[in-house]
Amino acid sequence: MMSEFTSLPPNESLLLRTVAMPADTNPNGDIFGGWILSQMDLAGGILAKDISQGRVATIAVDAMKFIKPVKVGDVVCCYGEIKRIGTTSITLHVETWVIPIWRSPESRQPFKVTEADFTYVAIDLAGNKRPLGHL
Repeated sequence: MMSEFTSLPPNESLLLRTVAMPADTNPNGDIFGGWILSQMDLAGGILAKDISQGRVATIAVDAMKFIKPVKVGDVVCCYGEIKRIGTTSITLHVETWVIPIWRSPESRQPFKVTEADFTYVAIDLAGNKRPLGHL
């Protein structure tokens, strides 16, 4: 796990990269935490689907803490790595980092926004749990 004071993105796989837009702000003008959570779930779901070779469903998100706010125009990057693979489930560690390209030059250093462990279960076409790699 990376320290919240680390100023370089992790050596994990880049799973998703997007731009925070005005429609994604909370009443304070910062990017809504639920939007960040959604991006992390999408990113983890991409990797979990690849690993499971089929459909997956999110069943848990553990210990999410927001470290810094995200602003409109920031590039949001979700990185992930495998934490555990079971018979039917996959747990991934997902970190969200921001590249503040629209901010002043002295504040463009990448920084970590949050991290959490996401657990996905492999499911069949009927939505029932299935062994990984078996459709």
